[in-house]
Amino acid sequence: MLVLRGAPALSKFRHQKLLSQLRALQPAVADVYAEYVHFADSEALGKKDQALLERLLQYGPTEEKHQPEGELLLVVPRPGTISPWSSKATDIAHNAGLTQIHRLERGVAYYITGVKLTEAERTDFVALLHDRMVESVYSQLEQAEQLFQVEAARPMKRVDVLEGGREALEQANVSLGLALAEDEIDYLLTSFEELERNPTDVELMMFAQANSEHCRHKIFNASWTIDGEEMPHSLFGMIKNTYQKGGEDVLSAYADNAAVVVGHEAGRFYPDPETKEYGFSQEAIHLLMKVETHNHPTAIAPFAGAGTGAGGEIRDEGAVGRGSKPKVGLTGFTVSNLQIPGHLQPWEVNYGKPERIVTALDIMIEGPIGGAAFNNEFGRPNICGYFRTFEEDFNGERRGYHKPIMLAGGYGNIRAEHVDKPEFKPGAKLIVLGGPAMLIGLGGGAASSMASGSSSEDLDFASVQRQNPEIERRCQEVIDQCWQLGAKNPIAFIHDVGAGGLSNAFPELVKDGGTGGKFELRNVPSDEPGMSPLEIWCNESQERYVLAVMPGDLERFEKICERERAPFAVVGEATDEKHLTLNDKQFDAKPVDLPMSVLFGKPPKMHRVAEKVEAKTSAFDTSAIDLNEAADRVLRLPTVASKSFLITIGDRTVTGQVARDQMVGPWQEPVADCAVTTVAYDSTKGEAMSMGERTPVALLDAPASGRLAVGEAITNIAAAPIKQLSDIKLSANWMCAAGHPGEEEKLYRTVEAVGMELCPELGITIPVGKDSMSMRTAWDDGGVDKAVTAPLSLVISAFSPVTDVRKVVTPQLRKMKKGESELILVDLGAGKNRLGGSCLAQVYSQLGDKPADLDDAKRLKGFFEVMQELLEEEKVIAYHDRSDGGLFATLAEMSFAGRVGVDVEIYDLGDDPIAALFNEELGAVLQVPTADADMLAMRFASVGVPAHRIGELNDNEHLHITREDKVIFNRSRAELQQIWSETSYRIQALRDNADCAKQEFDAIAKSVKEDPGLSVKLTYDINEDIAARYVNQSIKKGVRPKIAILREQGVNSQVEMAHSFHRAGFNAVDVHMSDILSGRVELDQFKGLVGCGGFSYGDVLGAGEGWAKTILFNDRARDQFEGFFNRKDTFGLGVCNGCQMFSVIKELIPGADHWPRFVRNLSEQYEARFALVGVEDSPSVLFKGMAGSYMPVAVAHGEGRVEFADQKALEACEQSGTIAMRYLNNKQQITETYPANPNGSVNGITSLCSEDGRVTIMMPHPERVARAVSNSWHPDDWEEDSGWMRLFRNARVFVD
Repeated sequence: MLVLRGAPALSKFRHQKLLSQLRALQPAVADVYAEYVHFADSEALGKKDQALLERLLQYGPTEEKHQPEGELLLVVPRPGTISPWSSKATDIAHNAGLTQIHRLERGVAYYITGVKLTEAERTDFVALLHDRMVESVYSQLEQAEQLFQVEAARPMKRVDVLEGGREALEQANVSLGLALAEDEIDYLLTSFEELERNPTDVELMMFAQANSEHCRHKIFNASWTIDGEEMPHSLFGMIKNTYQKGGEDVLSAYADNAAVVVGHEAGRFYPDPETKEYGFSQEAIHLLMKVETHNHPTAIAPFAGAGTGAGGEIRDEGAVGRGSKPKVGLTGFTVSNLQIPGHLQPWEVNYGKPERIVTALDIMIEGPIGGAAFNNEFGRPNICGYFRTFEEDFNGERRGYHKPIMLAGGYGNIRAEHVDKPEFKPGAKLIVLGGPAMLIGLGGGAASSMASGSSSEDLDFASVQRQNPEIERRCQEVIDQCWQLGAKNPIAFIHDVGAGGLSNAFPELVKDGGTGGKFELRNVPSDEPGMSPLEIWCNESQERYVLAVMPGDLERFEKICERERAPFAVVGEATDEKHLTLNDKQFDAKPVDLPMSVLFGKPPKMHRVAEKVEAKTSAFDTSAIDLNEAADRVLRLPTVASKSFLITIGDRTVTGQVARDQMVGPWQEPVADCAVTTVAYDSTKGEAMSMGERTPVALLDAPASGRLAVGEAITNIAAAPIKQLSDIKLSANWMCAAGHPGEEEKLYRTVEAVGMELCPELGITIPVGKDSMSMRTAWDDGGVDKAVTAPLSLVISAFSPVTDVRKVVTPQLRKMKKGESELILVDLGAGKNRLGGSCLAQVYSQLGDKPADLDDAKRLKGFFEVMQELLEEEKVIAYHDRSDGGLFATLAEMSFAGRVGVDVEIYDLGDDPIAALFNEELGAVLQVPTADADMLAMRFASVGVPAHRIGELNDNEHLHITREDKVIFNRSRAELQQIWSETSYRIQALRDNADCAKQEFDAIAKSVKEDPGLSVKLTYDINEDIAARYVNQSIKKGVRPKIAILREQGVNSQVEMAHSFHRAGFNAVDVHMSDILSGRVELDQFKGLVGCGGFSYGDVLGAGEGWAKTILFNDRARDQFEGFFNRKDTFGLGVCNGCQMFSVIKELIPGADHWPRFVRNLSEQYEARFALVGVEDSPSVLFKGMAGSYMPVAVAHGEGRVEFADQKALEACEQSGTIAMRYLNNKQQITETYPANPNGSVNGITSLCSEDGRVTIMMPHPERVARAVSNSWHPDDWEEDSGWMRLFRNARVFVD
């Protein structure tokens, strides 16, 4: 084993943070120093190879190195596991020619000075410094040898039921964590007695996973007796009722990994499978949708739990039919009270928690980053979500979310010909695609089916996975290229691998495919030789799919995988006989040898008996409440408060098809009601999604909480133009503490209210959903039994095709001349103003009695229809629904988005001003032209919905509320917005660089004069196509100049880049680095070369650096690139990851010696922003004629800060005249202030070019915002093109 010291692992502020945490444990600590340590399992390396390895392992920002001294705590990955870092770093080493290295691994060495640690202190320090899920801690570097030890394979076990009978099975049930029901134990006993043999541990685990609540949804399929009366339907039957009554345009429901509905026709843009040239294919682009939960793992290890939750849901969307494509994501969290240190709220009381789970605050610091990291790296924008905190005493017990809700969902697209999953023939090859098997996530399906606290802690840890999104991206590239083959698609059938691992996925694959299966255990790719057959077959390693491919298609499939470097293996073959055989050639054994009827033959028939529990409630009294204090409290409640800290960590622009993300207007405030995308690059039709949930209401009236969830999802999505209400399809996620008194009755009645009554009345179908039935946490707190039980929780996600994305309205109030516009409140509650279960009640630690409700479905239908007419007529200037926080929160958020004040008069809204302002009845506020206000109010009234004209805008940036002309509230927008943003700021400051968080928070207080928002000034005509005559000439000649759209494994922004160049008149060609390294493609045929954005090698060895080093240290690749850049007729562009890569290979680019490196953002966080940039005067051929222009651009990166060798190098760069673009603040001044400068780059530098201007690099993404509709905000007069289209057309002019 070689040991190589790496760079310091902590930046200044991370070092300070850690030092103060250590001193809190032991005040005598003098200092802590941390640096990376690399370990290489390798044969002896020669001098040259040793030098090459050392250069590969130099990466990241330059921090001051110290001589290590003090006590060592070495944190490394858990022995017996291989970290995602390791697999990617090893790949890079191999691609750079270091094939004699078996494996690279990395640890962090912490050196603590000033103190000799006692055993107890050491234990405390160790707990702070590592994640016990996936890491181990040693005291000497040599001990890391254990990482590379190869264990002997563990054998399988049998359970002796022939001798030991039922008792033997009962013991196995506990020791293996099977969570089997009594009747299942009886069934297994009988089955194996009939087979006259003992089961193996593999067979038992496989049965437990396949028949877990998680997989079989026993409660949703059960029969019911409620209050002594037999019920006519199962829960699932009532959900399906919505499909039987509606179901128009549903192409697939309840049968696959996601539901599919009819989408628009438009041009799908992708590379031709043979020539790799990008082009459009006009076809139906159907819409698929899915929403999953990952609650149990998120409670234990939030980063991994939320990350693998997102990853699993993405796999569901890619494995629909015979292969499909995920498009955009949504995320939701519900947790108990945050209790932020130094920021405790009046309604927060510390009730305690069990050891095994983390705090709500930890979940909200780590979980969202895990989910965002997966989406970001995979290349799926996350553009919708919700966040709620709730924890309160009710009816003599503690209710809340110690077992959190972590929701991951989204939508994608699929071809019409691939929607169905027809059965396949025996002889089909059964394949696993994706990462290797590892000892992680054992028994997750069974574990998530138990209430937290009923399984042992070791089993909890075994059921948490870890993520490697970059390999899932590679798999998706394979799936994409398969469906792009159309009728020649080699995928006969596909399933994602989730709960239960291969033991669940392969049997499901052959069962659904109509065959049996013969498998060879040792063909399963595995990174841990010590695993037992049980562990290989049942582990839940992420990023895997199982597929059936007919023998004649296998070669085509293999070639695609090889090009994408996507690992796969043929594990088995489909058989005629409906039997499962798993052979193990290493031990000459058959771990599984079962008729399929045994595995799937136990129809889980459950009968539930439930009774209604009447809770004691008392009305919420508003008489003593001070309006100012109520406003402060409600705006600080996380459910209402700014979600900015959850949003800016997630890429919202990748794909170049996002038309509406969460951030709205020139000040980019997080207040959008729904998310919208364009269906394709050649269309303004699109898709939308929104969410709705009102879970605390369920404690008072569960069916009302269900109706409100559906209603809120609809009032949110109503901001988008939708042809008819029935076009909206819902996903329903049901969470319940099954078995807890009264909860199952609530569940039944709520499903009944939604499935049998409301949805059929609205004509809306629920084609997809998920249930999680163990929402309770119980523990022993020093001899006191404690428990926290979640309310019955229904979360609704709505999805719909959209007729024209340009007509979507947002909550941004638009400044107009005084008297030109008015505000209208549309009140679906019809003046009832009920406060039960509201945010207002919650912040006063109460619940109240009567909650808001949707009393009349017809009213909601009428509201939706009128709203759609108004969008069509373009009568709505701004729109925001009323939900959490009531009318007060709606008005405040609209005011924040427009940086404008409002004057509101509420005498129309009832006798109680507090109830009028804070009730959460369904409704909306519209800004409309004054001339139309009367007519619009009458149109709503004509469908039975009261509409009140409540006020207008003012120009003093105050929220000014009167009742009968008496002022009852008058405070500045700045003050209220800082209160609303404070929770987000506090978490951001704990999680990221606190100085950056403070700069962003301080900027909120600026008036419109001090901060006028984003703006645009162009020095050229946006609508002039300067490349038109060249394009016309090439159409006549039939040739377009070729540009290489270059990607490496993990790159995810190539399609939008190809489209921008295609639109400018190029022939864009998909080129993978594997094409260049293998000699399949040479660069001499291309005029242009663009390195695209993403996460090559998952940003291992520095962002873009691994990619660059495989070019620099591979002779063939090096010659290709050097040759290309030295030709005078070529141009190059590197964007984001491509920019980072180009900056490292600058020695191959003439005139690029002065370029900096790009390193970790100053905030130490992934920054997804819509940032203002100014174009400088530079020789860049791409920016010709654009100098002096400024406009916003998409930014999405974690490592974009420029780093020069020293001050002299910076000055030389400034004098070279090659800086092409800089970050500006909203006053158009060059800035280093966050977040206008999202990464802290010196002098705002974010783009440079070579001395002759032929090669340009930049961190922002112009290709994602080349169309006007894909900009989060743009001037009203922009038509099809954004200002960025000029850059691509400049390239086209240059090559002629």
